[in-house]
Amino acid sequence: MQDVYIVGIGIHPFGRTDGVSGLQQGANAARAAMADAGLEWPNMQFGFGGSDSAGNADTIVNELGLTGLPFINVKNGCATGGSALIGSWQAIASGAHDVGIAIGFDKHPRGAFNALPTEYSLPEWYGEAGFMVTTQFFAMKLQRYMALHGITATSLGRVAEKAFRNAVHAAHAWRRSPVDIDTILNAQMISDPLTKYMFCSPAEGGVALVLASAKKARELGRDQVRIKAAVVRTRPPGSFEVFAPCMDIKRGGAPTLLASKAAFEMAGIGPQDIDLAQLQDTESGAEIMHMAENGFCADGDQEEWLANGWTNIDGRLPVNTDGGCLACGEPIGASGLRQVYENALQLRGLGGGRQVPGDPRTAYSHVYGAPGISGVTILER
Repeated sequence: MQDVYIVGIGIHPFGRTDGVSGLQQGANAARAAMADAGLEWPNMQFGFGGSDSAGNADTIVNELGLTGLPFINVKNGCATGGSALIGSWQAIASGAHDVGIAIGFDKHPRGAFNALPTEYSLPEWYGEAGFMVTTQFFAMKLQRYMALHGITATSLGRVAEKAFRNAVHAAHAWRRSPVDIDTILNAQMISDPLTKYMFCSPAEGGVALVLASAKKARELGRDQVRIKAAVVRTRPPGSFEVFAPCMDIKRGGAPTLLASKAAFEMAGIGPQDIDLAQLQDTESGAEIMHMAENGFCADGDQEEWLANGWTNIDGRLPVNTDGGCLACGEPIGASGLRQVYENALQLRGLGGGRQVPGDPRTAYSHVYGAPGISGVTILER
């Protein structure tokens, strides 16, 4: 397997862009990524891309040009973008290609995601009971976690407050105004214990990454950011994940535990070697739970971490430096790639007001979604 580098990054702002389709937002991001790499669409030898609500990703060739390149559609829940990246990484690592592109985009309608039980092999009663509404599922799972490990509502508020504070400095973020913790904690309750500021929202946006072999990256003068690991895992027995119809009395594993372990083994490093991380924060509790599931702390230690500001930009392990899903929103096809975009930007030292100090050299991204899929990517400068 040969080394793979990220040689170009591009993003279309997240949020709402009236009059611009999701496909066009993806094409916008692709053009920006190729320009960043000093390349053009005819130079791309392949493409992987995904979208949940904005059409087939392969039709982006109508926007970018009919060059005949192979383009693979990816649809893997919230791990769609991460899966597109893994396909691209494998195409180059295997030696089959020298340069290609991973693209993710989406344009969700306003309101909650509208998943159907039959799409996930679930009986109709599951939807009738309200469990297809993910806000209720996440709140229920979080309540249990808080009771078991002593997590407080104040910690949930601190996660959201940090997200909006970081997003002030992220031009691509949707919500870029700071919100104080008292406002967050006293806002309208959506699903106890989560208030409206503790949830992300369906959104729009596009992200593209150009990948290249080591030889090609050197030719381009872009051999700074290397992909050390890229993995996706599904749920093991006994895990309790989004759209799970029941929970085993004896808790099993979790897809994030599997993906994180495999990624660290592939990279040959451990959690202590990571300088910054982007963790799936569908809601405030998700970031807290994923801190432990990805190996950065023990269950319950998040209280101390958040109270001491250890996940802030200048903390021990900066988490979600651009505001994460809470501030950026979640266009499913693009969200996982946004995390990697942010990490690549940070490793280049181009984070501006949200730049992690201390010359970071390693960056970790984790995406999680229904029905229990986790993807992890580790970058190294």
